[in-house]
Amino acid sequence: MQCSYFDAGRCTSCTLMGTPYAAQLAGKEEHARAVLGSHGPAEWLPAVASRESGYRNKAKMVVGGTVTAPTLGILDAAGRGVDLRECGIIAPGIRAAFGALTAFVTTAGLTPYDVPARRGELKNLVVTESPDGQLMVRFVLRSREALPRVRKHLPALLADLPQVAVVSVNLLPEHKAVVEGEEEVVLTEQQTLTMRLGGIALHLRPQGFFQTNTEVAAALYAQAGRWVEEVAPSSVWDLYCGVGGFALHAARPGRTVTGIETSAHAVAAAERSRTEVGLADVRFLAGDATAFALDAGTVPDLVVVNPPRRGIGPRLAQWLEDSGVRHVLYSSCNVTSLARDLAAMPSLVAVRGQVLDMFPQTPHSEVLLQLTRR
Repeated sequence: MQCSYFDAGRCTSCTLMGTPYAAQLAGKEEHARAVLGSHGPAEWLPAVASRESGYRNKAKMVVGGTVTAPTLGILDAAGRGVDLRECGIIAPGIRAAFGALTAFVTTAGLTPYDVPARRGELKNLVVTESPDGQLMVRFVLRSREALPRVRKHLPALLADLPQVAVVSVNLLPEHKAVVEGEEEVVLTEQQTLTMRLGGIALHLRPQGFFQTNTEVAAALYAQAGRWVEEVAPSSVWDLYCGVGGFALHAARPGRTVTGIETSAHAVAAAERSRTEVGLADVRFLAGDATAFALDAGTVPDLVVVNPPRRGIGPRLAQWLEDSGVRHVLYSSCNVTSLARDLAAMPSLVAVRGQVLDMFPQTPHSEVLLQLTRR
């Protein structure tokens, strides 16, 4: 894939841009094997490839420029907006909506936030696309000042973009380099975006986490589901469960599945999916994964962990090592923290692994491991 923004030096975020895709994928496999070393699996399944372009189902665009000529993209070193509306890794459905969204910024008088001057209202625009082609649009504002204007002009936006299902305003009053704040105001009747994967409807709330590559996420959940079925556990824990992707793909009638997630909103979304599927033996709880494991007093047959980049950490790794759990599925977006966690669990041996390319044009990938106790 070639990118005019990258070639011109306007955006260098995709550091592998221009590298043949086969070489990218081979490099990620080699990197995973090298970093995991002796802790790596005895068997590596073929890597799961992605589309080279148009794979990102979520675009986080910094808004710059002026209210009459807004930019969507990033900021340069001086804090000026760099427009990246034609970014090739963003899903085509999202790119097609950018024209109407920038027009809405002007119509609603949403003055882009000037970082050097620390004035203005609209900081970021976050757009997510579902597998069905519906969109969730979030306006990250400095204050509530522009909220009435967003409400006033919203019907016209929905008429221009009928594929938009969820619209919200996120409030980020602080001057700091983050994408969003804590408070969210949903402006549409529909509160969640439906992400259908493997016959299961997962429900994504505005502040929820979802894998940014829908097709590879489906492959990840499907592979994990196959490995779970081979083991045929009677009980499963899904720690760091998010909106319930792994838990719901592992669920079967008569199998108890418990998902743990710190976000109460994500848990509510997961419970909705569980109810729709009709799985009485699945439950989701809001809480800390490590604290839940240490306090549970029982041990499941299989544990799924899908932690953030920092990994599961020493306390949970030690619990898994000492618990007697027979099987663990570990999904990681950072092989360095994965290797560290594996070193702390010598009794759990990686028998199979797979690299899944969630992020083409970048060095990042997902690694899924199947661990079995010696």
